[in-house]
Amino acid sequence: MSKRAGWLGRLGSRLSRMEARLDERRAEVEAEATGEPVAPAAVEAPLPVPQAPAGALPAPGRPDPVTVIPWGMRVAAEASWRLLLLAGMLWVLMKVISEVRLVVLAFAAALLVTALLQPFVVRLRRLGLPRGLATAVTAILGFVVIGLVGWFVVWQVMENLDDLSNRLREGINELKSWALDSPFHVTEKQINDIAKNLSETIGTNTEEITSAGLQGVTVLVEVLTGMLLAMFSTLFLLYDGARIWNWVLGLVPAAARPGLAGAGPRAWRTLTAYVRGTVLVALIDAVFIGLGLYFLDVTMAVPLAVFIFLFAFIPLVGAVVSGALAVVVALVTQGPFIALMVLLVVLAVQQIEGHVLQPFILGRAVRVHPLAVVLSVAAGGLIAGIGGAVVAVPLVAVTNTVVGYLRAHTRERHLPSVAMGPAPHGATATSVAVTGPGAGDDQRA
Repeated sequence: MSKRAGWLGRLGSRLSRMEARLDERRAEVEAEATGEPVAPAAVEAPLPVPQAPAGALPAPGRPDPVTVIPWGMRVAAEASWRLLLLAGMLWVLMKVISEVRLVVLAFAAALLVTALLQPFVVRLRRLGLPRGLATAVTAILGFVVIGLVGWFVVWQVMENLDDLSNRLREGINELKSWALDSPFHVTEKQINDIAKNLSETIGTNTEEITSAGLQGVTVLVEVLTGMLLAMFSTLFLLYDGARIWNWVLGLVPAAARPGLAGAGPRAWRTLTAYVRGTVLVALIDAVFIGLGLYFLDVTMAVPLAVFIFLFAFIPLVGAVVSGALAVVVALVTQGPFIALMVLLVVLAVQQIEGHVLQPFILGRAVRVHPLAVVLSVAAGGLIAGIGGAVVAVPLVAVTNTVVGYLRAHTRERHLPSVAMGPAPHGATATSVAVTGPGAGDDQRA
C-alpha cells in the first residue's frame, strides 16, 4: 500500500511539472503573437504533494450550498420572510387599532361626514362667506339634519310600539292556530310546553340578561363618546382640512412626497364620490321601499324606510338585513300574502339599485369587484363590528385609487417618454394640486 502511495505521489509531481511547462510555452506563444518581449520564466520548484495516509480515501469536493438549492425554493424563501414581516406589521397594526377602536371609528365617521358636507362649504365660500362662518353653517345644518332623522326614527317607533305589540300578539295566536290545524300533528300541550320552557329559560337567565343590559349601557356611553369625537373631528376637518393634509405631507420622506401629493386628492375625490353616491342610492331605496310598505299598509312603514336608508351604508349585507326585517314585520302584522308582496318590492328595488343606480351614480370612480366588497365587509365586521363593515368598502375603494395612481406615477418617472394610458380608477381629474379635506378653500381665508 505504501509503494502505491509513493508511486501516486511521483506521478502527481511529474504532472505538475508538465503543467508548468505548458503554461510557460503558452505564455511564449501569446507574447510572440502580440510582439511583446518574452520575460524569462522563473523556474519554480515543484510543490510537494502531500502524501495521503495509508488506507485513506480522497475527500470529495463540496459545492457551494447556494448553487445546490433550486432557484424556485430560493425565490420562495426570499418572498416568505418578506411576507412574514408584512404579516407581523399588519398584526401589530390591527392590535393597535383594536385597542383604540373607538377613536379610529370616530375619525373614520368624521371623514365620511366631511366628504359629504365639504362641497357645501366650498359653495358657501364661493358666495362670499368667510371660511369660519361657512364651516359653522354647514356643520350646524348637517348635525341638525342628522339629529332630526334620529329623533324621527325614535318617535315613530315609540308611536307604533303598542300597535306592533298587539299585532305581534295576534300574529302569534294565528301562528298557533295554524300549527294546530297543520298536518304536522302539533298539539296544544306541546305549544304550551314550549312557551313554559321559554319562560323558565328567561327566568333562570335573569342575571345574564341584567349583565347584558348593563353592557348595553356601556355601549351606549361609548356610542355617545364616539359621536362627540366624530362631531369635533368633522368640524376641524371642514375648517382646516387642507392645512392638516399639508402637515401630513411634511411627515413623508421627500422622495415619496410628490407621489403622495398626487394620490391624496384622487383618494379624496374617490371618497367624496362614494359617500355622495351611496347617500343618493340609499335615499332612493328608502323612498321606493317605504312607499311600497305604506301602500301595503305595513306597520311602522316610515321607521322601516329609515332603517333601510341607514343599512344601505353596509354594502350587500345591509340590504339583505333591512329587507329581511321589513318582510318579518309584514309577516307578523299582515300575514303571508302581504309579506310575499313586500319581498317582491324589496327584490325589485334592490335589482334596480344593483344594475342601474350604482353603475350610473357611482360609475367608474369607485368601482370595486363584488368579491372584494364581500371580503372587505366580512373582515371589517370581524375587526370592528358594524362600524368596521361601514368603513371597509370606502377604505378598499380609496386604497385601489391610491395604488393605481402610485403605480402609474412610478412608471411615468422611470419611463418619461412613454405615453401613459388612461388614468387609474377613481382619478376624476389630472390635477396634482395639494388638496384634501377642506379642499377648495382659497387663500383669502
